[in-house]
Amino acid sequence: MLYIVPTPIGNLADFTFRAVEVLKSVDLILAEDTRTSGVLLAHYQVQKPISPYHQHNEHKIVTHLAEQMIAGKTIALLTDAGTPGISDPAFLLVRECVKHNIKVECLPGATAFVPALVNSGLPMNSFCFEGFFH
Repeated sequence: MLYIVPTPIGNLADFTFRAVEVLKSVDLILAEDTRTSGVLLAHYQVQKPISPYHQHNEHKIVTHLAEQMIAGKTIALLTDAGTPGISDPAFLLVRECVKHNIKVECLPGATAFVPALVNSGLPMNSFCFEGFFH
């Protein structure tokens, strides 16, 4: 099983109890940057194996990760801030899970664009998100 775990955007207290429980229960944590995620994990006293998963290695390791999950391991995916898959790595791994009927669960949590949209004062009955400015 794969858990997609959103991480706080700037404030470590913006993390859900459920996210902490999931991280403490999995066999492996994948992190976009292990140093950044290490700060979060230490703050919440999560002691699990952690491996890098980012745009520079995801193509090389996605099959191996799927094989681990097929064998019964549970994995959580973190990015530096926000929800994995929204302008961060996740797509390839999720697609591989879908291909092999591996359960994927995306936890609710931090997103950057929703607070920005709400704070804008614009009407919220309709909006379109096309990615972040670069």
